[in-house]
Amino acid sequence: MSATRALGLVALVVRDYDEALAFYVEVLGFDLVEDTAIPIQGKRWVVVSPGGAGARLLLAKASSDDQLNRVGSQAGGRVFLFLYTDDCLRDYSRLGAKGVKFVREPESQPHGLVAVFADLYGNLWDLIQPNANNRSWRW
Repeated sequence: MSATRALGLVALVVRDYDEALAFYVEVLGFDLVEDTAIPIQGKRWVVVSPGGAGARLLLAKASSDDQLNRVGSQAGGRVFLFLYTDDCLRDYSRLGAKGVKFVREPESQPHGLVAVFADLYGNLWDLIQPNANNRSWRW
């Protein structure tokens, strides 16, 4: 018996909800899916999506010093998140014009055309235009 499952949300620890929303929605062009106040400790349930199918980001405000110390370094300096696109060069140009810091220019790799950028906190992202034979994605 097979189950229907999907990765729904990835929690991204942020310093502040509004500054994170400004970056992910206004700069990266993600959609705001939900922003609901949670009365416990002044938290919010904030979900953004790059659009299309796939996992979304839960922007989770750091609520302790330990969490705050991890903002921007959730993957220990490795690429943490992977944003798939149908046109890497277009998005590289568009995001660069909006001030996004790219740490690696687009280059051809076995799995596709890839550029690496840092989000507002320093988390590294791959911007990937997958090759046709890359089976880790689907539109």
